[in-house]
Amino acid sequence: MTQATILSHGTMHCFPTGLRDEQDRLVNVEVSAVVYDGQRLILASDKPIPGAERSAVFAMDISDQGIPDDTTLEYFTAGPIARATKYEDFALTADGKYVLATTGFDRIDNESHDLNDYNHLLIWPLGEPDKVKTVDPDPRDGVEGSLELRSKLNAAIGKPYYKIEGLAAIPGKQGDGLLLFGVREQGNAHDDFEYVCRVVGAHYKITADGNLEFVDELRSLYRFDPGQFEGVRHVCGLSSLEYDPFNDRLYLLTSFETEIEGVEHIGGYLWVMALEDFAANKSPALVIDAEGAPLEFEHKAEGLAVLDKARLFVAYDNDRHMGLGDIDERDERYACEAPYTLLEMTS
Repeated sequence: MTQATILSHGTMHCFPTGLRDEQDRLVNVEVSAVVYDGQRLILASDKPIPGAERSAVFAMDISDQGIPDDTTLEYFTAGPIARATKYEDFALTADGKYVLATTGFDRIDNESHDLNDYNHLLIWPLGEPDKVKTVDPDPRDGVEGSLELRSKLNAAIGKPYYKIEGLAAIPGKQGDGLLLFGVREQGNAHDDFEYVCRVVGAHYKITADGNLEFVDELRSLYRFDPGQFEGVRHVCGLSSLEYDPFNDRLYLLTSFETEIEGVEHIGGYLWVMALEDFAANKSPALVIDAEGAPLEFEHKAEGLAVLDKARLFVAYDNDRHMGLGDIDERDERYACEAPYTLLEMTS
């Protein structure tokens, strides 16, 4: 059994308080992706953050105790990073030398390129976001987006509608890496789908110019049903994947957003499995809390980062839900604040 102990909770200021968009609407941060690059946290909101000096992707230092320092906030403003929309997960390449970022791939306009920004896989060298490149772009010059990758996802997932919310790179057998995409939703349309916990992927290599290239076919690799586990009280979809290189295992984060008798319920669960169990299509282990019950987050857990051999950082995307619960003694967060939890893992 793998147990999680809560070390601390808190909130991060991700932009100035009271920031408004061009329609004079209050901007709400919705952190859906986080990765630790060995020096600082890189985070992303799945909604735009307006301002020429800002973007939806930003970084901040963390203390030795794992607490983010939002006074060190830095936005990543390179063109492809600023253009991509609806970020859902980050990952490091299996060798730890590059950062990968994926959007949701949950919409496309087949008659124009208006929605291409929602279809991006990006890569940049660690610590050098200005050298960002788009992975698997459309071969036509000047057309932004990972549109060739979208075609491969279409074939691997086999549904006209889907949403990507997980991304992880694990070591491959031949010295290359295996890139994993986590599928949260799939179905016929955005209003006709099921929540799933499914993984598709393919082996990759890094090219001489610092881009990622797939070396075999994108295919379905893994699927499990959280509802088959005792103690899981809500229908979940996959919300993040994270490779733990310190323990050579894979974490899977799931979240839920349901309404029961007119009351909204949000939250999530954490799962862990050895890489050999993933390859053998075995079930993951549901992480438990200090009392031995399934660890159930009170907020919608969407981002997961491995800090070291024992500690995990969990970021929440509560959409328009402003309550803080146990995160803070205040009743509500500011729209610019993102809640988080720091966990210690023991087996």
